[in-house]
Amino acid sequence: MTTATDPRSTLLEQLRIERDESVDIRGRYWPWCLGIGSLVGGIAVAAWVLLTIPDTVLVNVATAAVASSEAATRSSTLDASGYVVARRQATVSSKITGKVVEVAIEEGQRVAVNEIVARLDDTNARAQVAQATAHREQAVASLEAARVAFENAAPTFERNQEQYARGIISAQTFDTAKASYDTARTSLAVAARAVDVADANLALAQRNLDDTVVRAPFGGVVTVKAAQEGEMVSPVSAGGGFTRTGIGTIVDMQSLEVEVDVSENFINRVHAGQEVAVKLNAYPDWEIPARVIAIIPTADRAKATVRVRVGLDEKDARILPEMGVRVAFLDEHGAPGAVPRNSAVLVPPDAVQSNGDTGVVYIIDEDTVERRTVRLGTRSQNGQVVLSGLTPGTRLAVADFAALKDGSRIRIAAN
Repeated sequence: MTTATDPRSTLLEQLRIERDESVDIRGRYWPWCLGIGSLVGGIAVAAWVLLTIPDTVLVNVATAAVASSEAATRSSTLDASGYVVARRQATVSSKITGKVVEVAIEEGQRVAVNEIVARLDDTNARAQVAQATAHREQAVASLEAARVAFENAAPTFERNQEQYARGIISAQTFDTAKASYDTARTSLAVAARAVDVADANLALAQRNLDDTVVRAPFGGVVTVKAAQEGEMVSPVSAGGGFTRTGIGTIVDMQSLEVEVDVSENFINRVHAGQEVAVKLNAYPDWEIPARVIAIIPTADRAKATVRVRVGLDEKDARILPEMGVRVAFLDEHGAPGAVPRNSAVLVPPDAVQSNGDTGVVYIIDEDTVERRTVRLGTRSQNGQVVLSGLTPGTRLAVADFAALKDGSRIRIAAN
């Protein structure tokens, strides 16, 4: 009896892999393992080198020099803060109450003197001008009629006067002729005055029409646009309802100056005509020459300060009203509190990290730097004046201040 073959056994026999015992798998993959191991080792060595060698910062070298006599003389005897203000500015409004039909200005626009700023609804004003013109024409016609009546009455009166003198007419007839003559003469004078009144009314109506056009009182720059087309404006309104009090604000940029509140304890260090260095908070590296215009002769009891007006010697478009400023009142004659002139040094501006009246520098000590705080003076095109903290000949690091700190290792860039 023949035994049947199991189909599953046959399938397993077909899938069986005949292994060649003579092939060594380790010999085939050993070069790859050796390469990967070498790469990992190299990476580890590089990481160890980067972690064990300290970072160095590439810097340039600047040397502190003795400040010139002019720079040393311009040391600060008093520092204060203030604001830029305009001595000449105006909120332009109409002289009459009316509805705005056109606004011809925008913020930042420069306008000239007498330039049209806005127009109001002039329909009523034009009607008044037409009415006043008609009244004047009527008055002129009445004057002409009175003149004709007077010219006709004059010969009659003269003839009656002769006849009365000769006794031809009675006194009553003469009196009647004289009354008619006097009435004609008076009516002519009244008609002439009526024409004058009509001229005045016409001029008034024309002035009201002209007042519907709002013009700039002086040249300047528009800083505020307050009204829009369709709104009501009135010079006597106090902001109630929807009535505007003005069209916009114009500032004369040539009248900009600085106002500073100085403590009354130090007002003796300030005098009219004194040189001043002004720095805008928006541009701390830009020094604007200025001088004291006047000291307002009154003190603020609440703040114990005295207001000082400072005039700017230079005009620039970057100077804007209400900007904050730092003001340094410069000493030229060794006033109390001034820094000695021979202690100031001059350094490049990029060697100092300034912060108001003080700054930070990094002094080079072989291959490291030392962080030092210094007191700053004025800054000009020649450099930054350092009033204290440095001596002439000190070597300073010029680099990215974010990468420097006290004790940082450095390498000096080759020139």
